[in-house]
Amino acid sequence: MATFSKQLSFRWSDLDPNFHLRHSAYYDFGAQHRVEILTQLGLTLRVMQAQHIGPVLFREECVFKREINLSDIIIMETKMAKMNADASRWSIVHEFYRDDALCAVITVDGAWMDTKLRKLATPTPQIVVNALSIFPKTTDFKAL
Repeated sequence: MATFSKQLSFRWSDLDPNFHLRHSAYYDFGAQHRVEILTQLGLTLRVMQAQHIGPVLFREECVFKREINLSDIIIMETKMAKMNADASRWSIVHEFYRDDALCAVITVDGAWMDTKLRKLATPTPQIVVNALSIFPKTTDFKAL
């Protein structure tokens, strides 16, 4: 699998006063896509709740390269950029494309939290390692 990709559909409320995609909408699209991908890989919210684990972000950064407007057809591609062998730490990249033009790049650095202890944890269910290992990798992927 080369990448997880999704065509985005924009709403009027996704725009800012300059009539282009508002900055925080990019982050919303990235977060939604990550949840959809994990669900597709079997790591559903129900599984996370039962295992008392949840993803936590340390950094979320977007680099804006080109405007995105309401009528644009945008494809978001999501890939793993970095990951520990035990899947305890990871970085995911979302790239927003209009045709072949790169419009924006979101990078998130994250880990897993034990939702009972409210502390960082190495996920023990093998489903986490399996799901994150299936993620397509960036061309410059780094094992942490």
